[in-house]
Amino acid sequence: MISLNVTSEVGQLKKVLLHRPGLELEHLTPKWLNQLLFDDIPWLKRAQEEHDEFKKILEDHQVEVFYLEDLVSESLSNKQVKNQFIEQFIDEAGVINKQTKKKLRAYLSTLNTKEMVKETMSGIPKTKLEGVRLVSLKERIEDYPFITDPMPNLYFTRDPFSIIFDGVSINKMHRNVRERETIYGDYIFTYHPSFKDKKRFYERTEKPSIEGGDILVLSKKVVAIGISERTNPDAIELIAKSLFESSELEYVVAIDMPKKRAFMHLDTILTQVNTYQFLVHHDFLKKLNIYLIRRGSKKDHLVIEHKEETLKRVFSRLLKNAITMIPCGANDAIASDREQWNDGANTLAISPGVVIVYERNTITNKLLEQEGIKVIPMASSELSRGRGGPRCMSMPLERLDVGEYE
Repeated sequence: MISLNVTSEVGQLKKVLLHRPGLELEHLTPKWLNQLLFDDIPWLKRAQEEHDEFKKILEDHQVEVFYLEDLVSESLSNKQVKNQFIEQFIDEAGVINKQTKKKLRAYLSTLNTKEMVKETMSGIPKTKLEGVRLVSLKERIEDYPFITDPMPNLYFTRDPFSIIFDGVSINKMHRNVRERETIYGDYIFTYHPSFKDKKRFYERTEKPSIEGGDILVLSKKVVAIGISERTNPDAIELIAKSLFESSELEYVVAIDMPKKRAFMHLDTILTQVNTYQFLVHHDFLKKLNIYLIRRGSKKDHLVIEHKEETLKRVFSRLLKNAITMIPCGANDAIASDREQWNDGANTLAISPGVVIVYERNTITNKLLEQEGIKVIPMASSELSRGRGGPRCMSMPLERLDVGEYE
C-alpha cells in the first residue's frame, strides 16, 4: 500500500501522478475547440517532449512519477472489473443506441487493458468502427466525428481528483466534457492494490462541482478553496464538513473569484512557493471577499465568517507567521496579465523555495529569484496552449511534512 500524505503545497515532493499527453490532443480540431475547452491546438510531438522534460526534472529531484494510464490499467486486472469499467465508460460517454453500444463493447474488449484505457482517453472516432454500418440517427446525420469524446484536458491531472492530507477528493467536474475524467480516479481508489480503501472527502456523484485547481492545502490546519467558475459554494460546504469530521483541519478559506476563464481556478492566480511566500496575480493583492469556514458546535454545522481583507492578512493570521506576496509579472499590469495567462502564477513546489515554472514567464521568474526562490524552468510552447502550468499538470500523492527531510 502507498500512503497518501499532502499537508502543504511546498513540502518535499516524493510521489506524483502525471498523464503524458496522447492522441486526444490530435483529436482536437478548430471546429470543436470550444466544446473541448481549448483555445488552440497543441502540437502533440512537441507537447510530449515538453512533458517528458517535466518528468525528468521531477525524477532528477528524486520524485517518483506515476502515470495515470498505468494506475488505471493496474486497477482493471480483474476481468470482471475491466468489463464493468467498459460498460460504465460507454454509459457515461452518452452512447444510447443499443447497437452502437454493442459495437463499442466489442471493439474495446479486443484491446489489451492499457490500449483500451488509452483509447477511452483519446476519444473514439467513427472511423475506428469502419466497415461496421452506423445505425443510429445521430451517427448518420451529425457531423461530429467521434462516437466518444476525446479528453484533451487529462494532462491536467490536478483537477479530476485531489489528495488532501491522507485522503482523496474524487471531484465533480463543472463541465460535462470533463466529467468522465474522474472515472479513472474512482477506479484507482476503489480497485488498485496500492491505493484502494483510502479515506474519501468527496465523491464524483455529488451534484455541486469542485475541481482540484481550486484546492490549496496550506497546512494541516488550513485549506484554501476558490469559489470560481468551476467550484460551487455548495461543494465547498460539503467538502468542509467531510474534512472537519476526518482530519485536524481548523479553517477552510473560501476565496471569491471572478467567474471567467482567465481565472478558471484558484491556482491560476495563486500558488505557494515557500513556507510563507506566495506568488499571486496583481488583481488579488487588494482586499477580497473571503469566507472563513470552521466547524460548528454540532455535527454538520458550519460557522461561516465573512471578511473583506487581503489574502496576505488572512493567511498571516491563520498560518501564524508574516506572509510575503510576490506579484506575478512584478506588479506591472501588462506583464502580470500576459504572464498569468501563460500560467506564470501556476508553479509546482518540489520542496520549500524550489519551484518548477514555465520558462516563458521571464519577468515573474526573475522576480522569484530575487525573492530567494530557486526557479527550475521548463519549456512550454505547446503545453501552455491548454491553459495550465506545472501545478495543473501534477497531482502530488505524497509530500513530506514541512520541516521534515530525508
